[in-house]
Amino acid sequence: LYDVELVILAVPSNYMRSIVQQISAFSLKKISVLSLSKGIEEETAERMSNVILRELDDVINEDCLAVLSGPNHAEEVGRMIPSATVVSSRSHEFMSVLQKIFMSSYFRVYSNPDIVGVEICGATKNVIALAAGMSDGIGFGDNTKATLITRGLSEMTRLGLALGASPLTFMGLAGMGDLVATCFSRHSRNRMFGERIAKGESLSQIEESTPMIAEGVRTARALKVMSAQLHIELPITNTVCKILYEDKSVRSCVQELMERDPREENPLNY
Repeated sequence: LYDVELVILAVPSNYMRSIVQQISAFSLKKISVLSLSKGIEEETAERMSNVILRELDDVINEDCLAVLSGPNHAEEVGRMIPSATVVSSRSHEFMSVLQKIFMSSYFRVYSNPDIVGVEICGATKNVIALAAGMSDGIGFGDNTKATLITRGLSEMTRLGLALGASPLTFMGLAGMGDLVATCFSRHSRNRMFGERIAKGESLSQIEESTPMIAEGVRTARALKVMSAQLHIELPITNTVCKILYEDKSVRSCVQELMERDPREENPLNY
């Protein structure tokens, strides 16, 4: 690995730290890293870029670190179906290099220096997709899913702003784009996981039946911790946690959400 210049990390968030620690064991020269992971480390509630920087601090700096995120189901990208994504880094030069590497006739790459926002989008949308799948599983309709997506985007943005992200990031491909794709797609592991939960399967039953990982399952608990630390409300996320980890029924939790106190849609202190 000594001559490697760019390391691309496409691993689930709960394995990121251990994988990066294995990489750090090699005698590496200075490297650049691109993360494709869409999750938050459950134990520390850290974003993947922070995990990477901490574990590879001898061979990497922030200008050589980027993340790529967007509505990019591999099943479609692999079939060369037109798609778009966002690459994010503190370094505009590094983003430009990555755009040139990954751009093609069927894969368009935009740049966005808001790495915090792009990572938060990629992680939080998985939790909202779990909720969308639960809505599908219980037989609710388009109105319900549209409400979940819209209010879910509100939660995503609220958390991002508290962490210093730009609100515009949440309107883009990494935010709204990936959220819509994940909440509706038949390829979405998180949406399908939520649907199976609503149909009566337990968390352990689903995890034992498939090697695929639904990032939102672990991310939900990490986000709950983050929201408490930041003193912000994430009602949909907290509801997903109740269903997954407290054996609450989907119907009763939906009723709780619907009966919350009236409030403004977009308060000024948003």
